[in-house]
Amino acid sequence: MKKNRIFFLCAALAFCMAGFAQAPKQIQAQVVFKAKASTGEGSIWNSQRNSLFWVDIEGKTLHEFLPEKKTCRHWSFDRMITTVVPETPNTVVVALQNEVTRVNLDNGSTETISPIFDDNGKLRTNDGKCDPEGRLWVGTMGFGAPHGQASLYCVLSDGSQTTKLIGVTISNGLVWTKDKKYMYYNDTPTGKIARYRYDAESGDITWDGIAVQMKPGEGSPDGMTIDNEDHLWVAQWGGFGVYCYDPMTGQQLAKVNVPAPNVASCAFGGANLDELYITTARSSLKPEQLKKYPLSGSLFICRPGAKGVDANRFGADH
Repeated sequence: MKKNRIFFLCAALAFCMAGFAQAPKQIQAQVVFKAKASTGEGSIWNSQRNSLFWVDIEGKTLHEFLPEKKTCRHWSFDRMITTVVPETPNTVVVALQNEVTRVNLDNGSTETISPIFDDNGKLRTNDGKCDPEGRLWVGTMGFGAPHGQASLYCVLSDGSQTTKLIGVTISNGLVWTKDKKYMYYNDTPTGKIARYRYDAESGDITWDGIAVQMKPGEGSPDGMTIDNEDHLWVAQWGGFGVYCYDPMTGQQLAKVNVPAPNVASCAFGGANLDELYITTARSSLKPEQLKKYPLSGSLFICRPGAKGVDANRFGADH
C-alpha cells in the first residue's frame, strides 16, 4: 500500500512538473516609437532598406520606421491604407481602400496596379501579404464588419487578380510555411487560425482544417507572422499581446505582453530578424481605457528568442 502511495505521489508530481514545463513563455514588449495611430497595422520588415514599414489605417498614413534614428518617415494618402509589402529598394506596394497601388518612396508618386471590389463603398481592403512566388494576397472587410460580406483576393504583378475566398468577415493574417506547402489565414471574428494546403506553382489553396482555436479572454486573431521554425506569432485584438503557437499541435508556446489592449500586427525585423515589432491601435478604446493604456497606438519591440524569415517581395519569385 505504501509503495502504491509513493507511486501515485510521484506520478502526480511528474504531471504537475510537465504542466509547468509546458506553460507558455512570457515576454515583455517595450515601446520603440510613441505614436497615436488609430489602427496601427501591416507591419513588415524591408530588408532592402533595413527598415520597418507599417500603416495607420484611419490615419491614411504609411510609416517607415528607421531603427538607427528611432524615427519614422511618413507618406499621406486621400484614402485609408491597410497594408504594405516590399517591391524594389525604392518602391513598395500598398493596399489603399479600394485598390492596390505602387508607391515611389523617393518622390511619393503612385501608380494603380489593380482595383479591388468595394461594393459601392461598403467594403474596404484590410490585411495582405505576398506569397513565396510574389503574388499579393489581400482581403477585404465591410464597414461595420457585416458577417460574410468580404473576400480574399490574389493580385499578380500584371494587375490581374483572382478571388480565393468568399464569405469572409474580416480578412487578416496571412503566412506561408518555408516548404511552401501550407498557408495560414485569419478571419478575425471566427477566433480561429485556418490552415490551407498551398500549391506554389498555381497559387491554389485547399482547406486543411483549423490549426489554432483562440482561448476565451485572449482576444481575436489579427495580423500574423511566422518564424523560421514555422511557428505562428499572432497579434490578438483585445488580447493585450502577441501569442506564439505551434500550428501542428495548436499549443501556445509563448506570449508577448503589450501594454495596449488592441494589438493589430507583428513582424520580425532587425539585421538578424530576431526582433519582433508590434503595432497597436487606439480606435474603439474608451477614454478611461486610453487613460489606463496611454501607449496604445504606438510601435513596440521585443527579442522573443526566435528568428523570422525575410518578407516576400511583390513580383519576386523566391
